[in-house]
Amino acid sequence: MLGRTAHDLFWLSRYVERAENMARLAEVGYRIVLLPREGEGYHEEWRSTLLSAGCADGYTTKHGTPSTRNVIDYLLFDPDNPSSVYSCLATARHNARAQRTALTREMWESLNGAWLEFSRIRPDGVTSNELPAILDFVKERSAQFRGSLMNTILRNDTFFFSQLGTFVERADNTARILDVKYYVLLPQIEMVGSKVDNVQWGAILRSVSAHRSYRWVYKENYKPWRVAEYLILNKQMPRSLRSSYCEIRAALDELFKLYGHRHACHDTADQVGRRMRECSINEIFQSGLHEFLVDFIQTNNRLGVEISDAYHFTD
Repeated sequence: MLGRTAHDLFWLSRYVERAENMARLAEVGYRIVLLPREGEGYHEEWRSTLLSAGCADGYTTKHGTPSTRNVIDYLLFDPDNPSSVYSCLATARHNARAQRTALTREMWESLNGAWLEFSRIRPDGVTSNELPAILDFVKERSAQFRGSLMNTILRNDTFFFSQLGTFVERADNTARILDVKYYVLLPQIEMVGSKVDNVQWGAILRSVSAHRSYRWVYKENYKPWRVAEYLILNKQMPRSLRSSYCEIRAALDELFKLYGHRHACHDTADQVGRRMRECSINEIFQSGLHEFLVDFIQTNNRLGVEISDAYHFTD
């Protein structure tokens, strides 16, 4: 496969997943910001969301102090933000058009339809009552594209590069969503175990569609170490870091079988996968959850660069 084709397929899937992930980050930030807060901490929820989304500098340059309307507009609709839902769908559609013959009709129609419908939304007219439906729309259309890919495409290098894009992005997002909660909110010791704290952890789980499954697995109230364990180490949870790296390693193994070469990205993925299998949540908390997440995000970003180098995305 040509490096340019591999690049477009990888980033097509990344941007579709990122569009969903930005909607999920906006959802968890919006849920948490509705909770009662006092004093100067009122805007910290949105600031933490922007930091975790990697959009804080761009937002501050354009808008300054975080406000609900401006943050929602920046995360969802702003074409100047390369990670907004609008920009992600536009770029994904552009990549899909460039590689139209590599996609099935169902994949193209689901993505093109999502872009056309989302681009008709007028941000100035969106009310707080309408926001949940818009966020659900983005998540549903991402799932539709994902379902089309899983059910209609050959299991060849087109599929494996698409898988890599999806799960590199998904792992990044799950780590960032966890960090929204921990980085700003958890250090307030008096809140730990309180009603507000439990609602915040519930918002985190709902943002990754894990609220009911958490109850099914643990059959207990929210506990920070249990939620973190579930989203980091539980292989059965499809948005966990461990589950994402199982998919990444499987896709890289298949590319090795096709092309006959191992690269630095294979070693990095194996190292992360091994760490997920062998470490415990107690070890993660003892070393610092925030520090663990920051290191994971950096390593995951490096993996993306290594995949690009290995398969000549820039050629």
